[in-house]
Order: sequence, then structure tokens, then C-alpha cells
Amino acid sequence: MMNCKWISKYLLMVLMVAASSSFAQTPDQSTPPDALIKMVVTEVMASVKEDPEIQKGNIPKIVELVEKKIVPYTDMRRTTEMAMGPNWKKATPEQQAQLTTEFKNLLIRTYSGALSQLRDQTVQFKALRAAPDDKEVVVKTVVLGRGDPVPLDYRLEKTDKGWKVYDMNIMGVWLIEAYRNQFSNQISQNGIEGLVKFLQDRNKQLATAK
Repeated sequence: MMNCKWISKYLLMVLMVAASSSFAQTPDQSTPPDALIKMVVTEVMASVKEDPEIQKGNIPKIVELVEKKIVPYTDMRRTTEMAMGPNWKKATPEQQAQLTTEFKNLLIRTYSGALSQLRDQTVQFKALRAAPDDKEVVVKTVVLGRGDPVPLDYRLEKTDKGWKVYDMNIMGVWLIEAYRNQFSNQISQNGIEGLVKFLQDRNKQLATAK
């Protein structure tokens, strides 16, 4: 899988989007995609700052926060489907459900450590270039800190339940692309069930890691 330190930095940058936002609201089906990113992460940042256990790295608390505040605004089924590529259609409906759940858990647990490392950052939001009837958009941002500026983009789709994030790009690397080759290699070697087991085993390792 992807390097854990790189992933932690990745999520840290995701969460830093809230640093430049001065409001906290609850997104709904009518919330524009760029406003959705600001609102969700602002609420996450506020929760982190108010909870000393999360700041200490309490994994169960972090997982609970991510499940409650972030997961509802993502489309993990589509993320998993795109990471699987053509292999998605080879999986049974039960396997597809298993893969989606395990991949979601993997991302949550891999990202969770970054929440306890939040630091002051500022973010520039690029103007959203999209037509009113667009069903997919990319929200572009640039994270500013002590080092070089870090481009961070979000790919969202419009669903009947509002806009959902299904992919993210940091410094030119899309999340889905980063996992696609690894998923393909696992399937080539061990089949769909092999990938399911691989993800399950990895999640068990992360769950027991200190």
C-alpha cells in the first residue's frame, strides 16, 4: 500500500483546508461543491481542537470523527470501483460490498494519525470553474505553510443526495490512481477474494498497531 507517512501528510493537507474558513455550517443537498469542502473540514477542525483525546491520537475517537463528519460526504463505492478498474465488474455484488467497506476502513485508519498532528496552515481556494449543469467538478486549492505550496484538489460528483467527494489529488497524484496498480497486482496474483483478504489483513494490522 501507499507509504503511511505520505498518506498521513496527505490527509493533514486535506484537513488544513479549514484553516482559512471562518464559518461552520451543515452541508445539505443544495450546498455547492466548493462550499461543501469548506464546511465539512471546518467542522472537523473544530472537533479536533475541542477534543484532547483526538489530539493525543486516540484512534477509536478519530475513527468515530471521520465516520461521522467526513464519510457522509464521500462516495466510497465509486472510489473503490474506480480504483478497481475493469476488475470491478468481475466481482460479485457481495465482493463489491466487501471491497468498498474494507477500502473505506483502510483509508480511515491510514489517515487517522494525521488528525493529531494538525498545525497552523493557510489555504488558497481557486475559483470554481464549472457550469451550473455540471455533474462532476474539481475544486482546486493550494495549501500554504512553512514549506513549498502544496496543490490539493478534490474531485466531486453530483448525486441525488448532494455533492460527494470520490477522489483527491495532492502534488499531481490522484488517490485512485495510486491504489489502482496495487489492487490490480493483488487480483492478478490472488483473484478478487485475494484482494478482499489483503485489505482485511491490512485493516487488522492497523487496528492493532499502536
